[in-house]
Amino acid sequence: MNVWDFFKNLFQEAEESSLYKPLIHESIVRDEQEKQAYAEWKKSLEHRRSIDWLNHQFVTWQSLPNELDDAILFLNTPSSKGFAIHFKESDIDYRHATYLFDFLKEKVLSLNYRTQVSDTRTWSDKKAVQTLDRHYLKPRTSKTADGKIRQLFGNITIELLHRDNTPFNLKFRATAYHDRLYQPADDFEFLMDGILQ
Repeated sequence: MNVWDFFKNLFQEAEESSLYKPLIHESIVRDEQEKQAYAEWKKSLEHRRSIDWLNHQFVTWQSLPNELDDAILFLNTPSSKGFAIHFKESDIDYRHATYLFDFLKEKVLSLNYRTQVSDTRTWSDKKAVQTLDRHYLKPRTSKTADGKIRQLFGNITIELLHRDNTPFNLKFRATAYHDRLYQPADDFEFLMDGILQ
């Protein structure tokens, strides 16, 4: 194959790509430099402000839902609970959004969860080059005295979407099973307490 054919095929693959048929699909692996920068970020005022803001929004949603910041929505259905943060243009940089995404994963792991998948997918559409980073976590399940599976808060998905390398939104969702094999999921409020401490 000559160079021209290679680039022609590459552009065609990019045009035909989608979330379910990404141009790039790979595992998320942080190198030592990224891990060190993330550790420094956790000590920063930027980190503290993000967690304080998220905590304030959660408390507001519980008591005065009409006064929520426009940048956040909370999900509350029988099977799924969570939130979505929409980043306004130039509101947050790529680095900070990625650290917040990884921080939420770290906090969930501390609640007796394990990583099932951490991956990134990149595709192109008519509007932008889209990249979706995803952490999918499952509880370390155990059985209760009555033989039911303890699902903790259910399966947890954390997704960070970038458009043209600019953070667009971050979604955090806990999805529980409603099945006689499972004990009811723990209260979402306890999950939020766990990730916001």
